[in-house]
Amino acid sequence: MPNNSSAPFGFNMKSLLAGATAAVASLALALPAAADDYPERPINMIVGFGTGGSADRLARAMSGYISEEIGVPVQVTNRPGAGTQVASNYVLNMPDDGYTVYASTFAPYLTNSILTGGANFSVDDFNYVNFQWFDLDLIAANSDSGYEDLPSLLEAIRDEETQVRGAVVQGSAGHLMVRLLLDRAGINQDNLNLVTYNSGGEARSAVAGGQVDFVSISAQGSEGIREFLTPLAIVSDERIEQWDVAPINEALAPMDIEVPVLQGSMRGFAVTSEMEREHPERFETLSSAIQSALARKEVQDHLERNDMGGVWVGPERSNELMRENYEIFEQYAHLLN
Repeated sequence: MPNNSSAPFGFNMKSLLAGATAAVASLALALPAAADDYPERPINMIVGFGTGGSADRLARAMSGYISEEIGVPVQVTNRPGAGTQVASNYVLNMPDDGYTVYASTFAPYLTNSILTGGANFSVDDFNYVNFQWFDLDLIAANSDSGYEDLPSLLEAIRDEETQVRGAVVQGSAGHLMVRLLLDRAGINQDNLNLVTYNSGGEARSAVAGGQVDFVSISAQGSEGIREFLTPLAIVSDERIEQWDVAPINEALAPMDIEVPVLQGSMRGFAVTSEMEREHPERFETLSSAIQSALARKEVQDHLERNDMGGVWVGPERSNELMRENYEIFEQYAHLLN
C-alpha cells in the first residue's frame, strides 16, 4: 500500500497564492502611527546570499518600494556564506531595534543550516514578516538521456549501480527529494552518482550540457534550459501551467509509492523575534510597509516582468509555514548527512 505522507506540509499552493493575491489586490492600508517616530534613519536589509541570486534580486526589487512606503532609505547588503549562517548570525547580533531586516530564501536553507550545518540558533529566533515568493521543484532528465518517466529513471538507478548521474543544489529541497525518492523506492543511496552544486546555475548547466542525466531543482529558474530537458515530475499536489508534467505522486503511482510534497523555496523578509517582542509597533510599521508595497499595481507589474513572486501571506502564516517546513525536514534530515 502507498505510504501517504504528503499531508504534513499543510497547504495547497494554488489556494494559498490565489487567496494571497486576492488580498493584495484588495488591500488599501495606511501605515500605523509609531509612538517613537520609527523609522528615523535608513534601514539595512541583509541578504543571505551573494549578488545576482533570487534572494538578492527580490531584496533589490523590493527595497525601493518599501523605502517609499516607510519613508527612509532601505540599503541592501549581501552577507553570503555557510548556507545563510553568516547572514543569520549577523542579523541576530545586531540591535533588535527594527533597523535591520533579513531578506533570504529561508526555506530550505535556514532550516538545513540548523539541522545539518551546526547552526547555534533556531527557526524561532526569527519572526518572518512575509514569504512572498514560493517556488516548486522540477525533476527533469537531460533530453538525450533516454529517460521518459520517473519510474524508469529510478529503476535505472536501482539496476545500474553508480552509472546514473544526478545534479542538485547542496542542502536544497531538491536534494532532499532525491534522497527521499531512493529511500521510499528501497534503492541503496550509494547506487546514485549524485553531484551537489553550490548554485542552481551550475546544476542546470550540468544537466543541459549532459554532464549529468537528471536534475532536481527549482522549476521557475529552469525555463531557460527547457529545450534540453524531459520533465519527469513536478513536486506539487497538482499540475502547474508552466510545465506539462505529472505531480510527483502521480508520476510515482506505477511504483505504488508516495513521498511528502516538499515546498521548494520560500523567499521573503524577517526580523529577529526579539525585535517584534520589544518593539511591536515598529514590527507593525515594517509589516504594513511591505504589505502596502505589494498592494501597488506597479510593484506587481515589476515583479511579474522579472519572474518574481509578489504575494502577501503575512507574519502569522509565514511563521506557520516556516515551522511546518522545519518539522518535515527534521523528519528526513538524516538522509542529507
